Amino acid sequence: MTLLDLTPPKLLASRLQGLPVAIIGAGPIGLATAANLADRGIDFVLLEAGDRIADSIEQWGHIRLFSPWRHLVDPVSKRLLAETGWPEPPADSLPTGAELVHDFLIPLADLPAIAARTRLGATVTDVSREGMDRTRTKGRAQAPFLLRVATADGVEELTARAVIDASGTYRTPNTLGSSGLDPLGLAEVAELVSPAMPDVLGRERDAFAGRHTVVVGAGHSAANTLLNLADLADEVPGTRITWAIRNIQAVRVSTSPDDELQARASIGARVVALVASGRIEVIDRFEIVRLARAGAGDPEASGVRITGRRGDGLETVGADRVVNATGFRPNLAMLREIRLELDEIVEAPKRLAPLIDPNVHTCGTVEPHGFAELTQPERDFFIVGMKSYGRAPTFLLATGYEQVRSISAWLAGDTASARNVALTLPATGVCSTGAPGASGSNCCS
Repeated sequence: MTLLDLTPPKLLASRLQGLPVAIIGAGPIGLATAANLADRGIDFVLLEAGDRIADSIEQWGHIRLFSPWRHLVDPVSKRLLAETGWPEPPADSLPTGAELVHDFLIPLADLPAIAARTRLGATVTDVSREGMDRTRTKGRAQAPFLLRVATADGVEELTARAVIDASGTYRTPNTLGSSGLDPLGLAEVAELVSPAMPDVLGRERDAFAGRHTVVVGAGHSAANTLLNLADLADEVPGTRITWAIRNIQAVRVSTSPDDELQARASIGARVVALVASGRIEVIDRFEIVRLARAGAGDPEASGVRITGRRGDGLETVGADRVVNATGFRPNLAMLREIRLELDEIVEAPKRLAPLIDPNVHTCGTVEPHGFAELTQPERDFFIVGMKSYGRAPTFLLATGYEQVRSISAWLAGDTASARNVALTLPATGVCSTGAPGASGSNCCS
């Protein structure tokens, strides 16, 4: 294992003085990072690829989260907002993704200390060290970070004393293929494949109403879509639902009745009931290998044929539309010149991975962790939030808030506070038993 440099930041001299901390991503964890740094008087720049705050959450804003507000608000952010007269939402109510954004994240982003340092429409494409690729070592810790950023006006480069990557995973979904590769033929039918959690009851209703949809995936993002499709089927005759899973059953959806997050347990129970009633058809042990347009050789055909391995042979299912709810993975391409130490299985930071192994842990049994577990061989570079969990589907926002509180303390030179990590999470049933899964915030992890 690489020997890490844990010298307190205040003892590092030099070229880094006066540079901001760069935060990648203005979702809940990125904004909480900004709040924690602002609270400690540390300069930063917050870079968001979307044209609005929490752009990825807005994509599934119609989905209701299964965690109540008391688990969704970062403590430091709450204190800063309280000073402005912010009306705190009821602790036990369950917001939608859109309500999380509009009732908490936008007011947080509007705080002057954060708004003045936020850049929207700024996509970080690469991170490196100024004048150094990943092979050069001498003087590396004193070299500023170099971020290449694409904007509407072109490409520019920024320098920073530290980088906190809170970019999440929503923009890099897992593939439909069990091999981790895209199924053959995907390009020919790409317009018939929807990303996780489409708004089937709202803006995307016409694409699903009266049609046959195959939902692929075994996590709570799949379950939410199945429930919404069932509601649509009640309203529009001819709406059919098929659920394709790789294993013999979708264990992650079937959480224990003892789950403290009862909304999550309810999601699983409702899906199980719909399957039992025959309103949702299940195809289990189905591993997708090929997609093709319905009507071989007919580019005008409106449906898709899904071929997968099942048992000892191949089976083909026809549908009008496919929903990819197979989960997400981290974008590591942008970090090619950064020295990372990641777990070879889930692609999480090496020291964090044993704590979040989805074969062992549930959302509520993850131990508190902070800067020490997230430290990389690249000094003062941290991956946080959902991206820090790699392909593990067990992330809760409260975990990310404690991560960035600890890291902010470390960057401020407050080593004692950085090491004093504590976190109380709701007890849960089974969140996962293997296959990488859902999107992770508190609606579908």
